[in-house]
Amino acid sequence: MSASRYTYLGPAGTFTEAALRTLPEAATRELEPMVSVPAALDAVRNGEAAAALVPIENSVEGGVTTTLDELAAGEPLMIYREVLLPITFALLVRPGTTLADVKTVTGHPVAQPQVRKWLAAQLPDAAWESAASNADGARLVQEGRYDGAFAGEFAAATYGLEPLVTDIHDAQNAATRFVLVGRPARPAAPTGADKTSLVLWLRADHPGALLELLQEYAVRGVNMMRIESRPTGEGIGRYCFSVDCEGHITDRRVGEVLMGLKRICRGVRFLGSYPRADQVAATVRPDMTDAAFTDAADWLNRCQDGRP
Repeated sequence: MSASRYTYLGPAGTFTEAALRTLPEAATRELEPMVSVPAALDAVRNGEAAAALVPIENSVEGGVTTTLDELAAGEPLMIYREVLLPITFALLVRPGTTLADVKTVTGHPVAQPQVRKWLAAQLPDAAWESAASNADGARLVQEGRYDGAFAGEFAAATYGLEPLVTDIHDAQNAATRFVLVGRPARPAAPTGADKTSLVLWLRADHPGALLELLQEYAVRGVNMMRIESRPTGEGIGRYCFSVDCEGHITDRRVGEVLMGLKRICRGVRFLGSYPRADQVAATVRPDMTDAAFTDAADWLNRCQDGRP
């Protein structure tokens, strides 16, 4: 494995690269852009890179399905860090292009819903074509295939373009969440502001099956932060669930949730416990603290020993 190489969704100039460069360790690593999320993660699986940074969730569009599906299938990987990056777009064009010249635009599919209202108001007749990434859209504009690309303003210099309009966003405070993914190993120590991610497969499709899954979290006071269903490829109506919750696997309440899910689910894939990017600590009920679990276990042991 190359301990010095990190891969990311490329090409150069993507929001993913910008997010990766916010990590202190990125300054000492070789950063290699890849053509897709699967390619970035496969480099980790194949031992060609130590880790990959990929987008996993957007505050406007929700989960990035390619990443969710890649983490649910294939050789297991684990999340070790997350990055939250505020997202605003610039309309990048070739020098000399005016707004009236822009007839075709491009960008990553996730970008389109974030600029749809602006497009309708400013370029109602412009045709949209999706690109593999926002930076790849900038490259296509450089090559003359489109008139404008929605990308980060920082990508303009890389591709010899000009930001014709900046600070474009339909939703205030839009952000994308990225995760640093590596091969499975011991999770980092808990920080008190952590997140745990899983993929779950129900044992059987019956009334209340999803409720049983949710109750494992509810009865232990663990806040579920995100749950999304994704098709398994096994047929219509067959889904797995991608879940994030507050807490660390070493927290007693979270560990008990995982054990409960392991009992009732057909499959459980642990994707890691890692620090929350927003550093917000979970609010834990007094009866769900580690001390409360320890006290209850001690009481049970005394009962089993005839010392209630």
